[in-house]
Order: sequence, then structure tokens, then C-alpha cells
Amino acid sequence: MKSLNIKLLTGAAVLSMASTSCSKLLDEEPRSIYEPGFFQTERGVSGGLTSMYAHLRYIYGNAYYYNATLTGTDEATYGRDADENFLAMDFSGRATLNANNSRADALWTTAFPNINTASGIIKNATAVGTISPALVAEARFFRAFDYFMLVQTFGGVPLDLGSGELAFNTNPVRTSVRNTVPEVYTKAVFPDLLQAVNDLPATPRVVGGVTKTLARLYLAKAYLTYAWWLENPNNIPTYPAAQRTDPAGRTAQYYYQQAYDIATAGIDNPGLFRLQPTYYDVHVGTNDRNTEMMLYADHTESSEIYNAGSLTFGSGGAPDNFAGWMMTWNYTNLRSATNPDGSGAVSSVQREAEQHLGRPWNRMAPTVDVVENTFADKTNDSRYDGTFTTVYRGNWPKAGVTNSVLYNANNQPVSPGGAILTFLDTEPATPITYPSGTGANNVGAGVLPGRADYVISPRGISRIVYPGLWKLGPYRTDGGSGLGQPNAGSTRPFNIAKFSELYFVAAEAAVKGATTKSGQSARELINVIRARAGKWRFDNNNNTSRVQDNSAAMVAATPTTITINYILAERSREYYAEGYRWFDLVRTQKWNELASTYRISGTNYGDHTPATVTRTIQPFNYLRPIPQTQLDRLDVSADVKATYQNPGYN
Repeated sequence: MKSLNIKLLTGAAVLSMASTSCSKLLDEEPRSIYEPGFFQTERGVSGGLTSMYAHLRYIYGNAYYYNATLTGTDEATYGRDADENFLAMDFSGRATLNANNSRADALWTTAFPNINTASGIIKNATAVGTISPALVAEARFFRAFDYFMLVQTFGGVPLDLGSGELAFNTNPVRTSVRNTVPEVYTKAVFPDLLQAVNDLPATPRVVGGVTKTLARLYLAKAYLTYAWWLENPNNIPTYPAAQRTDPAGRTAQYYYQQAYDIATAGIDNPGLFRLQPTYYDVHVGTNDRNTEMMLYADHTESSEIYNAGSLTFGSGGAPDNFAGWMMTWNYTNLRSATNPDGSGAVSSVQREAEQHLGRPWNRMAPTVDVVENTFADKTNDSRYDGTFTTVYRGNWPKAGVTNSVLYNANNQPVSPGGAILTFLDTEPATPITYPSGTGANNVGAGVLPGRADYVISPRGISRIVYPGLWKLGPYRTDGGSGLGQPNAGSTRPFNIAKFSELYFVAAEAAVKGATTKSGQSARELINVIRARAGKWRFDNNNNTSRVQDNSAAMVAATPTTITINYILAERSREYYAEGYRWFDLVRTQKWNELASTYRISGTNYGDHTPATVTRTIQPFNYLRPIPQTQLDRLDVSADVKATYQNPGYN
């Protein structure tokens, strides 16, 4: 590692410890660099802790890292405007993933400075003498968190950053040795998380602060992931080369049981955390930072300093939260007519800082299979409606267009707020009449008899026109009656960890053989999530109240025998496009099985003929390449540098 003294990117923050009430947000003061001696003070330790929360912004909400967690899985492919970063991640032949274009580099380059910061806090807190074990436990959590993310992504990574394993380093170092996967888990991840579970409070110190329940979730996830690694059902290679044995001689089954026990302990002792009553409540912008959210990379519309980014324009880079742009197609190309004869085209859906809309980038797209198969039940299950924007409504008055109505499909009138384009839930009985190109609506959408809205069916989605991602859409209160600031990064928090995942971790461990408790079998745990998914309070895309409880139907439809594939399907419905999927498929070694083919139409408006695309996913791809920036920093011989890279990427 080069220069591992504590350098923090501009926009990180220092914490004022004036209050410990969980009703308080982190009180931040910008600081661009920490000197090693700064950690030898109470204020320095406190400041280092806040930098740990700030570092999340450089990973989560960063669209290029987001791409690395989704593109190429069964959840997403590249969109029409994708560049090499997205094409390479898709593994469909458009580009080859390598050390230069893998955007997992955002994790590597952000995590290691934070790990060293954590080690500095842990080392100096005792010497300061007035720092509580709970505060030190926050640093331990984040050090474990970063190492857990790194080991899942790259395999074994260095524990020695220049001054010894897990030791605080203050000197520039240009050599590095990677530890093995078992060493990373048993020396770094597990011990820090166990201590965090013991020392962290049940109630967060500040809003969004880490807690005992959050530490239990990550400890359970780490045990579960390590158990799969030990079992290695599909003989996926690891690097650096290591036997699939635990240093303490424990079996995969031992760790599956630990994962189950820790996860159910989190469910039974939730602290302040709870499931939201409906899936809509989990993601609607008016309910951000709710009791289901246990960790997030925070942003705000109240201050550019505390937001760590402009409130009026987006930089297209970290620390902005701009992940939601990636799966947003250019809906602003939609046209309606000002005259009843279909003449006088005008943009009827303007770019707006509103959760259904936001800034288009069109770098990623859902597949036909996602719409048809993953979200097959769109009637009982609320999660499709709570995930996608499927109805694009007219907002032209906000752009100064004064027409009281515009004329849309079949030259029928549409009022402001009316549907301009609808992505249908299923293939219609009456075939859609699509134009050969862009058509009158300018995006190649079709018409059905008697409908004023243009329509596209599930099999008609393409790399250029597809349902947008509502759950990550922007929400702001400062737009007034206008279009707001749609070009800025989202000022919403990017959610990282949810209380609901404890149910999935416990259920997966149960399927893998963990002995279960009464009332907490795999099926019973999954049914808690499915029952909630069946409860509606609002029909998001029809923009109307819908108080309906389909939980009984959802529970009745759950298979008697729960399999790993079923859990993965449920996880995709619950966490679609939130950055979980690549890790889920790699952990369970199901990536090639579930994502090797997909269906989607092409890159031109009017193309509604889906093609089946094949991906080539090789065993070595289950690890990402070590970033070229890291290799360039190493002052070692060429042969040593070559062995540092994961095999297959040299």
C-alpha cells in the first residue's frame, strides 16, 4: 500500500461529541486530512469515528461501484448508453473485465484508508483514557465491515498495512502481502464483530449510528458467507491459494449454525429496529431513515457541506449519491401533441426531482426475465409496484407549457398528472401496435385500442426504454411547484443494511442444515417477509390509495420446502437493484446457474423483439481483479506483482 497514513478525501467529516442522544445527527465539521497525532486526543478519536460514517459515501451511492454489484447478474444488464465499465461487468462479450475497468476499485481504494483509521482509533482510545468501549466498538465494526466487503470481493487481502497485522500504520509503504481468506475472517472479521456485538449499545448513539443489532447482522452474514466458502459446492478457486479448512478445525456446519443463532438473536432482540408495515413504506422518500434501516450512507438537502456534494448539480462521482441515475432511461424524449390531429409535438414528461423520475443516464437496464419471472406476481405481491416506475405521468405545466390538455395515444386527451406511457404488467390479449421506429411518441412505444396512454409490454422492454427504478429515485422538499433540482445527486440516504435481512440470513442458514427454533424455520422466517409484501397501503404507479391485505395468499403460495434458489428469488424481490445481488450469487456459487442467459430487446427505439443473450462467467470471475492503481503503487519485482493479482486477470 502506498501512503497509508490517514488521508481522508475532501468532504469527510469530524464529529462533535457534545451530545450522545440518538435523536441527534452526526454534527460534522469538514476536515481534509488527519495527522497521526490527532488520534491521541479525545477529539481526534471522535473525529475519526465520524470519518468512518463519511467513508460510506465513497462506496454506496457511487454509481460505478453500484454497477459492480449488479450488472452481469440476473437483475441487470447494460443500458444503451453504457460505457466500458458497464459493458465489461456484463460478461456478454462487449468488453473484457480487467484491472483497469473493474469498478470494484472504489471499494479497495476507500476501504483500506478507513481500516487504518479504525486501527488508529482502536490503538489510541485506551491511551486517551476517556473513550468508552462502545465508541471503540464502532471502529471495530467498521474495520470488520470493510474487511468483510473486501474478502468477498477480492479473496484474501492484506492485514498488515505496514506496521504489522491490524496495526495502525503512519509510514508510506510500497510493499504488500495478501493474507488468505481464512486469515481475514478469523483474525479480522470475526473478532472485531464479536467485540462489537458485546460492546455496542442496543440504541444508536446518534441517528444512523451502529448498534448491537447491526453488528449481529454482519456477524451472521460473515458466518454464513464463510460457511459457504468452506463448503465450496462448485469447486470455485480461491486466492491466495488456501485449503478450504478453518484454522480452528470448525466445519461449515458449525458456521451455518452460528449464522442462524446470531441472526435469530437479532430478530428476538431488535432494539429500536422493526419491519415497516408495508414494502412501500420501506422505500418511499417521505419515510427515509425509518426503523428498518440499520446503516446508510447519509445525505441531506439542508446543506452542501453536510451533503458532501452540490445541491444543484451532480458531479457524476463520489461522494454524490447518483446510483439511481443508472437505471433511469431518457423518459424526457417522450412527446405528446398540442393539437387534436396529433401535430405540435411537445415534451410531456419533463426531467424532475421526483421519486418516479430523476436524472436519466441509461447505463443499466432490467431484463425481460426480471419483469416476467422475478416479479411474476404483481397482483398480490406489492414489491414490483414498490420497486419500479411503470407509469410516466405528464408534468408539462411545471416547465411552463400552458396547455390544459395534450393529445397522446389514439389522439386522446391527457391532463397533467395523467399517464403518458405505461409499462404493462403482462402481455396483453390484444397485440400492441408498435411503430417501426420512434413513432409519434418519439420513444417507439405502442398503442392499444381505447387507451390514451402509450404502452410497452414486458417482452417489449429494451436497452433504451424500460421501467425505471422508483425505489432509488430522488425525493426533495425544496422544489416548490416546479421541477426542482433533477441534475443534482440524490439527497436521500443510500441504504446499506436492513433489519429484514436478519430473516433471510437465518432462513438460508436453516436451509443449509442449522438446527432451528420453534416458530423460526426457514419457511416461517421467509413468510414473515412475504406476508409483509402482501400488504398494500398505496398503489404507487396508479397513484391512489390501496388498503389491501394479501398476506394470506402470499403465505399460502410459499413452497413447503424452501430451497436456496427460492431464497435467492425472494432476496431479489426484496432487495432488487440495491447492490446485494452479485454478493448473493457469489456466496452461494449460483452466479453462472442463474445469470448465464437473459432476454432483452436492442438499443434502438421501436425494437421490441427480445433476444436471448449468453454470458461467459468463468470460475475465476467469482473474484474481482485487484485494481491497477494498487498494482502501480507496489514497488516490487514484476514476478511478485504478477502473483499479487487474482488469477485470470493478468
